[in-house]
Amino acid sequence: MSEILSCFDPAANPGKMLPVAESITHILEQISVKTETKIIPITEAVDCILAQEIISTINVPQQTNSAMDGYAVCAESVAENMEIEIIGTVYAGGNFDSTVHQGQAVEIMTGAPLPKGADSIIIKEACTVKEQTLSYTGHLEIGQHVRLAGEDIAQGDTVLSAGQLLRPQELGLLASLGYSEVEVFAPVRVAIFSTGDEVTAQGQPLPQNCIYDTNRYTLHGLLKRLGCNVVDLGIIEDSEAAMIEALKEAERRADIVISSGGVSMGNADYIKSALESVGEINFWRIAMRPGRPLAFGKLGDDTPFFGLPGNPVAVMVTFTQFVQPAIRKMAGEPNWQPKRVIATAEADIRSRINRTDYSRGVFTINSDGETVVRTTGSQGSGILTSMSKANCFIEIGDDIASVKAGDRVIIQPFADHI
Repeated sequence: MSEILSCFDPAANPGKMLPVAESITHILEQISVKTETKIIPITEAVDCILAQEIISTINVPQQTNSAMDGYAVCAESVAENMEIEIIGTVYAGGNFDSTVHQGQAVEIMTGAPLPKGADSIIIKEACTVKEQTLSYTGHLEIGQHVRLAGEDIAQGDTVLSAGQLLRPQELGLLASLGYSEVEVFAPVRVAIFSTGDEVTAQGQPLPQNCIYDTNRYTLHGLLKRLGCNVVDLGIIEDSEAAMIEALKEAERRADIVISSGGVSMGNADYIKSALESVGEINFWRIAMRPGRPLAFGKLGDDTPFFGLPGNPVAVMVTFTQFVQPAIRKMAGEPNWQPKRVIATAEADIRSRINRTDYSRGVFTINSDGETVVRTTGSQGSGILTSMSKANCFIEIGDDIASVKAGDRVIIQPFADHI
């Protein structure tokens, strides 16, 4: 790791601002997928990451069956308006033992297996029935309204691969194959703490020139959304000894460690010295707004550490852009990418060349069905209400000098992670 980190070390590259995409790539190169797995009921597996390959042992559907309520016939043996003899009925889960011959039909329900000799279904709405005979109007094609065995899933098919996020639809798919349990990757354990003597715990009087701790609660919510187990170490006082103790405890108890505050170049030297005493950390300056300062490295032998900025909006931006991909990779999703959507700017948006901007935005669908977006107003990195009002980040690349009303921009909808 030291070789890769050194090329990102500001001391070795004074004044250099690191591009966002390059920084993400370097971070992900240092993250390993967890090997710890567990077997759980599929009813508890939503939002977990699959750790096994799912190969079907059956055809789905198991038998060729009817897709509609109607009458099973051999299409070549019947004609429009001819009298067709009804010789029986078959229900879903049942079976018709005889063979359908020329000029015959079997009443059939949706999902019922297709009788021998039949190859098509005439829907009930097209039929006229008198006693035990029927006639139909309309066109009849071979295979009409028939679902073939294995049409959805064939026996031996690889249905799901390891590393796939299990959504409700995947749980239904597993259930259709007879699974009641599934092997998933164990949740990532993440330790978090805040730093700074000006940071005050909730429930305490707020001293002058101090702030209540918001970042731990934001991080806690973001991590729970990702299915992580959170180890909350609270607020760490401004001393090297306290920081070293907190870092050692975090490294023992967690797979990833995140702090907020104390990573700006002008902060007290004890933070850097504490980190250096228990690991290998570099302080980066990222070409982005908000969230320029970032610390990344490892604690102990191989526990990734992220030092995020202290401003609450910057914490959320840097978490979603840098920490989230790392956690998802460790959790078993190595190829995850944030969702990006093209939208039209409703007004001018501030940006600057050679810097990636993440403005807080509100996107909507206008009367023409187009995705449009506007900012939430003031974009200061300490204005937490701007995040509460937003439903997306407006991502303005480092090659864009300005955004004018009507320009196309990239947005990252919050539904994916916030």
